[in-house]
Amino acid sequence: MGKLPHFLLILSAFLRAFSLANSQPYIGVNYGEYADNLPAPESTAHLLQSTTISKLRLYGADPAIIKSLAGTNISLVLGTTNGEIPSLATDPSTAAAWVSSNVLPFLPATSIATISVGNEVLTSGDSSLSSQLLPAMQNLKSAIPAGIKISTVHSMAVLSQSDPPSSGAFHSDLAPSLNSILQFLHDNESPFMVNPYPYFAYQSDQRAETLAFCLFQPNSGRPDPASGVTYTNMFDAQVAAVRAALGAAGFAGTEVVVAETGWPYNGDAGEAGATVDNAKAYNGNLVTHLKAMVDPVETYIFALYNEDLKPGPTSERSFGLFKTDLTPIYDAGLIKSEGGAGQVTTPSPAPAETGSGSVPGIALSAPPPADVCVPGRGGSTCGQPVVQNLPTNPDESNGEVERRWRLWKDRRCMVGMWSDFFLYVALAVLVMR
Repeated sequence: MGKLPHFLLILSAFLRAFSLANSQPYIGVNYGEYADNLPAPESTAHLLQSTTISKLRLYGADPAIIKSLAGTNISLVLGTTNGEIPSLATDPSTAAAWVSSNVLPFLPATSIATISVGNEVLTSGDSSLSSQLLPAMQNLKSAIPAGIKISTVHSMAVLSQSDPPSSGAFHSDLAPSLNSILQFLHDNESPFMVNPYPYFAYQSDQRAETLAFCLFQPNSGRPDPASGVTYTNMFDAQVAAVRAALGAAGFAGTEVVVAETGWPYNGDAGEAGATVDNAKAYNGNLVTHLKAMVDPVETYIFALYNEDLKPGPTSERSFGLFKTDLTPIYDAGLIKSEGGAGQVTTPSPAPAETGSGSVPGIALSAPPPADVCVPGRGGSTCGQPVVQNLPTNPDESNGEVERRWRLWKDRRCMVGMWSDFFLYVALAVLVMR
C-alpha cells in the first residue's frame, strides 16, 4: 500500500474514533415494566435509536427487550430482582443458571455492560437480604463473562451526612455490609450506583430558590466552606456528597453512576412541583448540563415510559419521558433531529416559605407511608431522605453553556463528514492502483 492511501486510512480511522468517542455515551434511561400498556420491544428499540440515549437500564432481564436491542449499540444494564438475591447468594449454580439464561444467549449481538444485583437493598429494612447481597454479587461475578461489571444500586439514604457536600458520609450502621461491597467494587473496577432525586429534596424545602437550585436554573448558589466550591444545582451537590462519602470510607476514585434521577410531570395536590414545566426543566437542563461537563457522570433518567400499575401517589406513575404511543410527553432535548435541550427558566409557582427553620438539603420531614413504597421497582424510595450534594462552571450562564454545546456538536458533525471523505478518497486511490 502506498503512503498516501495508507495515511488517508489512518486519518479517517482517527477522525471516526474521535467522532464516536464524543457520542454522548453517558446518557441512559430506565425502563420499568410495572405496566400493562407498554409498546412492543422492537418499537422501543426504534424509539431509542431516534434519540441520543445510548444506555438502557432494566430492573430485570426481559429476553424480548434484550433481543430487540441486538445490533443497536445501545448498552444495557440488566437487573436481578431483590427476590432473586437469596437463591443467587446461597447457590453458585443458580447464579450460573441465571447468567446462562439471561446473558449468554444474547452475546455478543446485544451489548450488556453491567448486572445490577437488586435495587436499594441496604435501605430496604431487610437485614437478612442485606447480608446476602455481597455473596450474590460474588457468585454472579464468578459466572459472568469477562468485561461485564457487577454492581448494586443504592438510594441516597445510605448517606448519614451530606450538607455541605464535602462532609458526605455513609451511615455507620451500614458499615458491615457496605464496606465489603465497596471493596468488591474496588477490586473489580465496578461503579458505585446511586439514585439521587432533587425532586424529593424540593418536597421538604419548597422555597422558590430551592426549586431553581433543583432545576439547574439561575440561583445564588450554595457554598461549601470546606471545599471552597459553590454549588449551582442539587444534582451536582448530591453526586459530590456521594464521592465525599466514598473518599471518607477509603474508596476515593470509585466511579459514581447515577442509576436513577428524574422529575414527575404530574402529581397529587400535596406533591409540590410535579408539573410538565418543571419536569421539562429538570430533565432538559440535566441533559444540557451533562453535555457541557468535561467529565460527565454516567446518568440514567427515570423513566422511559410511565408505569401505570405502580401504587402510591400520582407522581409515581408520572415520571415517563415518552407516551406508550412513542411520542414525547415533553421535549427533554433527547431526540436526535431536535438537537440539544433548551433552558427552561420559568418554574411552576412554589409555595411560600413556611418558616419551619428547615435547612436546605437536610431531610426534616417524615418519610412517606409504607404503602406507597415500591422496593426494587425504581422510582421514589422508601423514606428516602433529602440528601443534597459539582457544577461545571458556576460563572457561566445557561445560555453560554448551550451555545458552547451547539458549537461543539456542529464541530462533531464536521469531523464525521471529513472522516468519511478521507475514507472514500483512500479507497478510491486503492481501487485505481
